[in-house]
Amino acid sequence: MRMSEGVEWALHCCVTLAWVGDDRPVPTARLAASFDLPPAYLNKRLQALVRAGILTSTPGARGGFRLARPPERITLMDVVAAIEGTEDAFRCTEIRRQGPGSEAPVRDFRRPCGISTAMRKAELAWRRELAQQTVADLLAGTPAAAADRARRWFTTERTGT
Repeated sequence: MRMSEGVEWALHCCVTLAWVGDDRPVPTARLAASFDLPPAYLNKRLQALVRAGILTSTPGARGGFRLARPPERITLMDVVAAIEGTEDAFRCTEIRRQGPGSEAPVRDFRRPCGISTAMRKAELAWRRELAQQTVADLLAGTPAAAADRARRWFTTERTGT
């Protein structure tokens, strides 16, 4: 299964916003600069997170983004669904009903084929695993030095020191 780079960017931004705290919003340009990402594209991903209720957005010169809820209430699946959508990754098109299968009786196709069943089962396991892990879990698995660096970098910009 392949996901867009927007998922990685969104997850890193959620972790960073959790580190920085929610006293003031963080501008898109500052988040983009911290990862050397294109601000316009990152902003589209951040807006998707706002629509999903993962982030809040404050407009204006002092505006930006904050987490909308605590990190332990944001799952990786929430972020993936916000960026990639909620459609199933595997789409069975029933090709077994084509070619020689087009002449088979309808009763032969009442149950899904083994391929469709296996793919749906695998996707469900993948979704369950992502739903069980939160941004808080990511924070817990990150070295304290990385969090300290991020806090210092964002605080320096905010205070102008």
